Amino acid sequence: MAEQERMIEAVLFASAEPVTLKELEARMPHGCDAGEAMAHLRRRYEGRGVQVMKIGDAYAMRTAADLGFLMQKETVETRKLSRAAIETLAIIAYHQPVTRAEIEEIRGVSVSRGTVDQLLELEWIRLGRRRMTPGRPVTFVVTEGFLDHFGLESARDLPGLKELRAAGLLENRPSFAPVGDADEGEEEATEGQSELFED
Repeated sequence: MAEQERMIEAVLFASAEPVTLKELEARMPHGCDAGEAMAHLRRRYEGRGVQVMKIGDAYAMRTAADLGFLMQKETVETRKLSRAAIETLAIIAYHQPVTRAEIEEIRGVSVSRGTVDQLLELEWIRLGRRRMTPGRPVTFVVTEGFLDHFGLESARDLPGLKELRAAGLLENRPSFAPVGDADEGEEEATEGQSELFED
């Protein structure tokens, strides 16, 4: 098992992208148990400066969150997301899978093609499955690249309304009553977070 841990450690260290257990097992000798070896490796890295993080269904070595300040470097930011892009990204993250029409309904304005193209180009969103409704509209979901950039295991780890208010990112004012009815499945997926877009 110690040798299997070393193999996984070597692959994760050398890989620029998160690696799935299936990919690890394909590289390791026959009979190796990547899942068990990964569990041992993650325990070994707990509390260290580098940690083995789960990102979606994959794993990657990342700097411990509390030491991130050591990696900061002052640089000139050449490209910022527009307010429209930030709003669109937030809606997709909290309401995925979501169609363009649903994004426009939540924002109250039409979504320009350039906004969606910018997020697709950054590889923070991708096309999801088509809805089984008239016109079969395509849906959008966030990518593992988005989760990796923000240090999240899954979209369920996004901060809720109370956390955003506590961080000073939202005004402390009462929410208005929701407009329209959401699908039950979507209500469950965004429980405790749907109010974010009602302010």
